[in-house]
Amino acid sequence: MATTHAEPNYMGVFWWLLALTIIEIAVIYMPIAKLIIVILLVGLALTKATLVALYFMHLKFERATLGWIAVTPLLLCLFLILMLSPDIHP
Repeated sequence: MATTHAEPNYMGVFWWLLALTIIEIAVIYMPIAKLIIVILLVGLALTKATLVALYFMHLKFERATLGWIAVTPLLLCLFLILMLSPDIHP
């Protein structure tokens, strides 16, 4: 027997994505250090990617196992970036 769930509020998600995009554009022009700008942009991009995955890919309504399968490549990518970063600036 299949379980049903309420229809996601796609327009609400759209407005959140639009607001995050506007914040990203504003962050680019802020007079702060480049490293902080990069960290803010990556954080905002991860937030937007999470919203898209949860609502448009319907991961919010799936089992936790499928969520872990989606998160694993992100963790591996983060691990590789951190392990290879000492080689970028010798």
